[in-house]
Amino acid sequence: MSQTTSPQALKIAKHYYNINAEASKLDGYVDENFFLKSTSGEKFLLKISTEENQEQLDFQIKILKHLSAKKLEISLPKVVRNEEKKELTNLTNNKTARLLNWVPGRLWATVNPKTKQLRHSLGAAAGSLTVALQDFEYAAAHRKLDWDLVNSAWTKLHLDKFSGEQKKIIAHFQNKFDKIQTAYNKLPKSIVHNDLNDYNILVSEDLSNPKISGFIDFGDAVYTQTINDLAIVLAYAIMALPDPLSAAADVVKGYNKHYKLSENEIKHLYTLVGMRLVTTVTSAAIKKEEFPNDDYFVISEKPAWHLLEKWYHVNENFAYYSFRKACGYSAHPLQKKFENWAKNNQVSLRTLFPSVSSEKVVNLDMSVGSTLLGNLSEYSDTDISEFKLKQFRKHNPKTILVNGYMETRPFYSTPAFKSEGNNGPQYRTVHLGTDFWVPAKTPVHAPFDGIVKVIHHNNYDKDYGPMLILEHKFNDGKFYSLYGHLSLMSLEILQVGQKVKQGDRIAYIGKSAENGNWAPHLHFQLILDLLGNDENFNGVALPSNIEIWKSICPNPNFIFEEELETAEAKISEDKIINFRKDHLGKGLSLSYNKPLHIVRGEGIFLIDVDGQKYLDTVNNVNHVGHQHPKVVSAGQKQMAVLNTNTRYLHEEIIAYAEALLKKLPPHLSVIHIVNSGSEANELALRMAKTITGNKDILAIEVGYHGNTNAVMDVSSYKFEGDGGFPKPETTHILPLPDSYRGKYTSENCGIDYANHAKEIIQNLKAEGKEIAGFIGETLISCGGQIVPPKNYFKEVYKHVREAGGICIADEVQTGFGRMGKTFWAFELYDVQPDIVTMGKPAGNGHPLAVVACTAEIAEKFNTGMEYFNTFGGNPVSCAIGRTVLEIIDDENLQQNALEIGGFLIAELKKLQKQFPIIGDVRGEGLFLGFELNDPEQNPLSEHASYLANRMKQLGILMSIDGPDHNVLKIKPPMVFRKENAEELLLRLKTVFGEDFMMDY
Repeated sequence: MSQTTSPQALKIAKHYYNINAEASKLDGYVDENFFLKSTSGEKFLLKISTEENQEQLDFQIKILKHLSAKKLEISLPKVVRNEEKKELTNLTNNKTARLLNWVPGRLWATVNPKTKQLRHSLGAAAGSLTVALQDFEYAAAHRKLDWDLVNSAWTKLHLDKFSGEQKKIIAHFQNKFDKIQTAYNKLPKSIVHNDLNDYNILVSEDLSNPKISGFIDFGDAVYTQTINDLAIVLAYAIMALPDPLSAAADVVKGYNKHYKLSENEIKHLYTLVGMRLVTTVTSAAIKKEEFPNDDYFVISEKPAWHLLEKWYHVNENFAYYSFRKACGYSAHPLQKKFENWAKNNQVSLRTLFPSVSSEKVVNLDMSVGSTLLGNLSEYSDTDISEFKLKQFRKHNPKTILVNGYMETRPFYSTPAFKSEGNNGPQYRTVHLGTDFWVPAKTPVHAPFDGIVKVIHHNNYDKDYGPMLILEHKFNDGKFYSLYGHLSLMSLEILQVGQKVKQGDRIAYIGKSAENGNWAPHLHFQLILDLLGNDENFNGVALPSNIEIWKSICPNPNFIFEEELETAEAKISEDKIINFRKDHLGKGLSLSYNKPLHIVRGEGIFLIDVDGQKYLDTVNNVNHVGHQHPKVVSAGQKQMAVLNTNTRYLHEEIIAYAEALLKKLPPHLSVIHIVNSGSEANELALRMAKTITGNKDILAIEVGYHGNTNAVMDVSSYKFEGDGGFPKPETTHILPLPDSYRGKYTSENCGIDYANHAKEIIQNLKAEGKEIAGFIGETLISCGGQIVPPKNYFKEVYKHVREAGGICIADEVQTGFGRMGKTFWAFELYDVQPDIVTMGKPAGNGHPLAVVACTAEIAEKFNTGMEYFNTFGGNPVSCAIGRTVLEIIDDENLQQNALEIGGFLIAELKKLQKQFPIIGDVRGEGLFLGFELNDPEQNPLSEHASYLANRMKQLGILMSIDGPDHNVLKIKPPMVFRKENAEELLLRLKTVFGEDFMMDY
């Protein structure tokens, strides 16, 4: 039968519906579909069917009528009657036309990203549709369709179209489907949509907070098992994601909000999703042969295969437990029964360790934020760890040291425990067992009768050593006990299948060399389902799956008479936030829409309370890396000996001063050590005013110099911002020297910007005033990572010095090698400031700051009034500052800044060509920024905010600067390496490709 053309569709619309419109043809699997836009702006969908069975078309009309009477939060198509008031229009060529109103929205297939919230919205919308159809009945729904999952066994007839691994996967799900038939046929049935695929699901136009807006195309609606509809939704909703099971649980949770899934329905969901995918790829294989040049029929084949392969490797039982938890059931169906049995059959720890005499059990904190563990360099050193453990035992005699159950630990935030989640990297950081810290060679005895299930030597896993698993029975089933970190001789005690009695010796605790260089201990774990493991079993899990794993691996507290302390419950983020609001400074802000709860820093990473690592591109204060072990050690050692003021002689302040002066130009020969950048700039301003006898200061627009009174007075970023105050009369602001979007943008605009300094100075002279000096960040940070024009500072300094003023270079953000090319930013401009100020990067976050000046200024400032700072220059601060300078040299960090900064600039400019929203890329070394603009260079602050928050979700911390809040800054610790830069660029590319970022 001939295909309908667009002109013919227009004639049908005019003749039968009296609609004048434009028409464009849409893809269709069965019907011919046309998008119509009338001259009045109304939109319609014209469907032309060759369906000879009018009852089936009438069925689609009736189902939409039924749903129109329901109070659904989503939009559905409505039937538009023809001129004869009929819903179906019989055409002259034995075709039938239907006209539906156009349902607005974006196709699910085109939406990027598909977030957790959107998946939950999809589940809720699909569940509400299922409920709305529960009371609908129609004879035509009782039909046989290949796309009805109940009939999917037809795919067996085409198994020969596949080979190798693909054939194995398809046969696997077909066999599973065969085995569930008896139970499956008893599941609840109803009429369902049956085809909520990624082209029938509509998403709202709200790009910042999208939700499901509608469903279309009820052509495959059928009476079948109700659960089939959810399986079909899942098959399309979780495609192209690294962690499809987690994504599926999001949808299931939303679905269950409206349609309460039974345990029996949940049990078969994993297999049904697999069979829907099998149906998709089998149908695609058939259609490829039938229509080799038509891409429409195979549009879902490739993503379906990718998902089917992943789904095949998902543990079926774990999927079942995940879905149960999403629906509000206990993840493992026997969890409560086991807990009840265990509480009535408890044993003493003496049964497990009869040779260990103890009077109590004491918890040993090894959580992410544990101060007992200390620095990475400490907890990764066996000798130090064992020493700490001995000291802890010394202070807690006659005890068994216990810890670990559901404890989030820093040891597991390494690549070995890393995987790609649906929101970037994720780490299996939650410990599922309990550790008993008892001496090596301590015998371990069986707590219950059992059978040896597994004996395994983890010789490939140096972090574990030999492991044993026993199988036990309880009233309603089986459970298992796992024993890890055993001695090698434990492998010779038992054999698989051997029976053991309660109290039998089953193993010995291994020495450090046998269990991965850990201090001797037993890893003990209870398990209700081995999940098919016959060699090993997970000892750690993802934080997002804690509630599931708690059910599979119950708390050992249940079986022991003694109370085993478990990991302390973390304070909720809400409680912390509320306390801050009530009792900390009211102007204290938090980063990101959902604040982070950070408890540990390591090098380039910040780590939250769940052990999630965040690549830190913001924190330039931790100059040589968060908690650098040499910095930590220097502070600890000196603090243990002496910390006092500078009224006493001490070598450390001399050592630091000498090391720092070597990094400064010879003319800056005197330093004053203080505690913060604010204090340093405050002192610098005081020097300028004291020496010149004047009060007027020149400063740069959107400059920020600290939070004390004098520096606030010259910080345009503060007094011109929210809650600011009128510009002080003695402050004179120079325009932001921005050559990209500023007042001047020509090649020699530095002179134009500097002339404002000349003009202000002349105006002040006319009033009989003189300036005290000029203060400026050499690269302007809060102004948006601005790199002033090359001749700007030379000209400004010239004008200031001709007027007798002092030139102050604020290097709080830019000093100590960050520029790469030079150690100080002012050196880039070939100028010699009279005073240079430095801040907390000098101490890697420790309160240390410095004012360096000429000998002449130091002499003139010495007016007889002593300058004394109680904490400035103390031995601890100086030891830390000296160590920071040593690390910069020893680890070649200035060269690293040059190389990695250059790499980032080049790659960001490549991204700029791909994503024109990047209006400018600028910076030096590891002081970089890029701003977001529309084609007319208007700032896009909302897009910048979206980018920063999305990057945080993907495991990378970024921050926004600039007067228009549209500049993303990159000022990481100086240990930022190429692999870190590549990760940053990868995630940036991901977010730049998302719908919100593409719409500007």
